[in-house]
Amino acid sequence: MKTTAYAAETATSPLAPFHFQRRDLGKHDVQIEILYCGVCHSDLHTVRSEWQGTTYPCVPGHEIVGRAVQVGEEVNKFKAGDTVGVGCMVDSCRSCANCQDNLEQFCENGTTFTYNSADKHTGGITYGGYSDGIVVDQAFVLKIPDNLDLAAAAPLLCAGITTYSPLHHNNVSKGQKVGVVGLGGLGHMGVKLAKALGAHVVVFTTSSNKVEDALRLGADEVVNSKNADEMKKHLNSFHFILDTVSAQHDINAYLVLLKRQGNLTQVGVPPEPLSLNVGSLIFGRRSLSGSLIGGIKETQEMLDFCGKHNITSDIELISIQQINEAYDRLVKSDVKYRFVIDMASLQ
Repeated sequence: MKTTAYAAETATSPLAPFHFQRRDLGKHDVQIEILYCGVCHSDLHTVRSEWQGTTYPCVPGHEIVGRAVQVGEEVNKFKAGDTVGVGCMVDSCRSCANCQDNLEQFCENGTTFTYNSADKHTGGITYGGYSDGIVVDQAFVLKIPDNLDLAAAAPLLCAGITTYSPLHHNNVSKGQKVGVVGLGGLGHMGVKLAKALGAHVVVFTTSSNKVEDALRLGADEVVNSKNADEMKKHLNSFHFILDTVSAQHDINAYLVLLKRQGNLTQVGVPPEPLSLNVGSLIFGRRSLSGSLIGGIKETQEMLDFCGKHNITSDIELISIQQINEAYDRLVKSDVKYRFVIDMASLQ
């Protein structure tokens, strides 16, 4: 399938028009016309090879919402015309213990990510959603609830599941006190989801200009994490804290806010190791964990939950021609709270 996209040819070159061939439709495949694609900070890290290992040319994008235009002869989950999504994964081995447990993101034999991953079908590298179409096995295609705004639903495929999965795994429920550290692309979704789950939500931020927004998004309280007195008021009181910060920060300041047996889950990826005072864990039997997106089953559960509660991301819609400017703004955190590309602009 002839495909038009935007790609980076090197770590320092701007994203620019790129043409390539998608694989032909297989009997289990869904061919998707991409309508919208969210812009994740992971896209920028990969394009600029900040995490190393990028294969060029690189077509990023793993927050894909589109329309099924054709399905393979053995596809039974979707039909032409369905509104569908594709997230961070397009395949896995499907046979290891993790895949059998619906945790394909931890595939022991290597998850096939939506872009910059070895493509078992073509022998090359996977190309992502900054393109006009994609072909994906039905097992990794998701149904988008009809009531959601499609552009604003796109970031659910990464930011949504990244924050929903640890909330779900830690059984966040009505009446619990939940903290969200950082109010960016991930944090603002964490606030919305935790609130919909019935929790009392407290946002921690270093930016006084985010207080009003945090309350608008559903936070019950906002704490300036630089203010020692404000932090002290919350000692030993949280059931769960979701840390979305990708910069260097003092994680111990949040661990001591947990109740006995409370958990802090890290989903932001700081560039350098965080310094941990194990006493913060030992005194209180607290735990620190990490979480990576979610499996396909859980991602569909998240989408259905968002459909039920009418939850989407706060977005700024851009054209594909604005993508390089958007990357520069992303570095400055100059977006509330996710960029989404209108792929009609690619025509």
